[in-house]
Amino acid sequence: MRAFTSRPNTMIVLGLAIASVAVAARDPVWTDSWVIIGVFALIALSTGISYGQAGILSMSQGAFAAIGGYTAAVSTLRLRLPPGVDLLIAVALPALLAYALARVVTRLTALATALATLALGSVIEIALRNMDSITGGYIGLAGIPGIGMIDTPLKYCALVWAMICVCVLIYENLVNSPFGRALNVIRHNRMRAQADGVDVPRLLSAAFAFSAAVAGSAGWLYAHYISYISPNSLDSQTSISALLMTVIGGPGIILGPLAGTVFLDILVRHLPAQDLQGMFYGGALILILILAPTGLLGLVPPLWVKLRAIFGPRSTARTTTAKPEAAQ
Repeated sequence: MRAFTSRPNTMIVLGLAIASVAVAARDPVWTDSWVIIGVFALIALSTGISYGQAGILSMSQGAFAAIGGYTAAVSTLRLRLPPGVDLLIAVALPALLAYALARVVTRLTALATALATLALGSVIEIALRNMDSITGGYIGLAGIPGIGMIDTPLKYCALVWAMICVCVLIYENLVNSPFGRALNVIRHNRMRAQADGVDVPRLLSAAFAFSAAVAGSAGWLYAHYISYISPNSLDSQTSISALLMTVIGGPGIILGPLAGTVFLDILVRHLPAQDLQGMFYGGALILILILAPTGLLGLVPPLWVKLRAIFGPRSTARTTTAKPEAAQ
């Protein structure tokens, strides 16, 4: 009970992870879907960390995931490293690149930061397409081995949701730490944070590096699960989708990116024919952003207050009886 009250988001995700693996075990059709949803949930969580927590509007999370995926492919196919060891490289490379980039772009405005990160993603895509001897060029790399004993889709499903639980736990600890509170001040009022003595560029760079590391781990898992990766696997469209998932679910809420990922997956699966998908998809997104500007999970607190006001116990007015005055 104490763990739930101190880290409620982690406990909720742990329960959802157990339920997801149980559903995947009973219905193999859902296994592949839950793995892919989990991978995109990790990328959306990385966007939630950079945008929702640090206020960095990043359009390069897909590129960081691609670096993680190609690291897994090159390390196992070219360098013959055992699967699992390449995870450290797949996490470290995007983090180092993001930290160096953030030292420059965090001094810019939000729009300029978004354009700079979008340009970085485009540069990485061009590099992956033209480094034929390393990345396989436009064709990509196939035959990427699995991760040791993780050799079935169900095990991959358990692994990806275990990674999500760990990521949410770290994210939740970050939010409740002095580092997270300083980031919250920076997001709302950067001038005040500087006046309080906060090293704004360093903190933003560290948060952006952490978000890139999470995206790199998602790309690493994607490459080992699909056993194939190309420049089109994790591209700029992935970054845009991750941003949409975060905004729809709630960028300032820890579980917002997860809710947005699941919602968009359900929405895409139930849309009509392909030629009308774009119209319904865009209309649904506009409607959601109008009705829930703070995200879907942002509607929960006011709804909970209204439900408590309607169904909660009503206070009864205390009746006081006047004491009889003493006879004089």
